[in-house]
Amino acid sequence: MDNNYLRWSEVAYAGESTPPTNPVTPSAGGWSLAYLKRDKDGDFIGPNGLKLRLPITHPDHIDFDKELKIVQRTLRNLTPIQKKIGTFYGTGVPTKQWTPVIDRLIDSYGVSPVHAARIIATVQAAVNDTMIVVWDLKYKWDAARPNQYDHKMKTILCTPRFPTYPSGHASMSGCSEIILSYFFPKEEYKLQKFSEEDAVSRLYAGVHFPIDNNEGLKLGRYIGNVIVNHLKSQRNKDGKPIDTPYREYRDTNFFAENFKQFIPYDFPDDCSSLVEKQDNAVPRTSHKNHKLSKPRLYTKNFSK
Repeated sequence: MDNNYLRWSEVAYAGESTPPTNPVTPSAGGWSLAYLKRDKDGDFIGPNGLKLRLPITHPDHIDFDKELKIVQRTLRNLTPIQKKIGTFYGTGVPTKQWTPVIDRLIDSYGVSPVHAARIIATVQAAVNDTMIVVWDLKYKWDAARPNQYDHKMKTILCTPRFPTYPSGHASMSGCSEIILSYFFPKEEYKLQKFSEEDAVSRLYAGVHFPIDNNEGLKLGRYIGNVIVNHLKSQRNKDGKPIDTPYREYRDTNFFAENFKQFIPYDFPDDCSSLVEKQDNAVPRTSHKNHKLSKPRLYTKNFSK
C-alpha cells in the first residue's frame, strides 16, 4: 500500500492556525555518534563496519487514517491509570524516567564504581545513537502528528514540536531495555514491561500513533542488540571479556510508586495546541499492581 501521508511541516496543530515554525533540533540526525557511524552515502554503520538494515516500515506504507481512529478511540476511553501512565512517562525528556532505573539497578546489585561508570556510559551512548537515528528519520520522513489530522483533538500532554514517526520515547526505551538486560539479565522481564509501558504512554497522551510506538520499540531494540553484540566482543588487556553480567536476581524495585516522579518536574504552561484539562481527582492507584491494558507491542529474542 502506498499512502500519501500528511507532512508535519505543512499542517497546523489542533488549536493553531499555521504549520509549525519552531522545529526542535532539526539537525540532530547529523550529530556525532558514539557506537555507530555513517558512510559517505549517509547510511548508518554498526561497530562491525556493516551497514545497518533498520527494521522500520516506511511511512508510505502506513495507513495513518486507520492509526488516527485508534488514537481517537483511545482518548475517548482513557482509564485513570492510562492517564497516569501517559503523564508519568511524558514528564520531561525521554531519558528522564530511565535515569533512576539505571541508578537503582546499580545500587541493588552492588556494582563497583568503574563498572557503574561503564554501564551508565554504555546506556547513554547507545541512547544517544538511537535518538540520532530517530531524528534522522523523523525529519527525513516529516510525518504529521495525530492532532494535525484531527483539528479538534485535545491531547493529554502538549504535542512536541517535531515530526511523529518514529517515537523517540519508544525507540530509546527499546534500546535501554536491551542494554540493561545485557548487564542485568534476570531483570529482563521488568525492563521489557517498563519499556513497553513507556512506549504505549505516548498513545495514551495522544501525541503519537500506535505505529510510531510499535516501530520505535522495534528499532530501538535492534540498535540495542547491535551494540550489545559489540560489547560482548570487547576484551580487557588479559584477553578476557570486560563485562560479567549479574546472573543472580535481586528483584530491583525501579517502578515509581503511584507514578510519582523521582526527579521533580514542572510542565511549562505555554502550550499552544489543544490540551485536555487535567483531572486532579484521578485515583492514586499503585503502579506495581496494575496490568497493562494493551498487549505486548513487540516480542524480541534475546539470548543470555
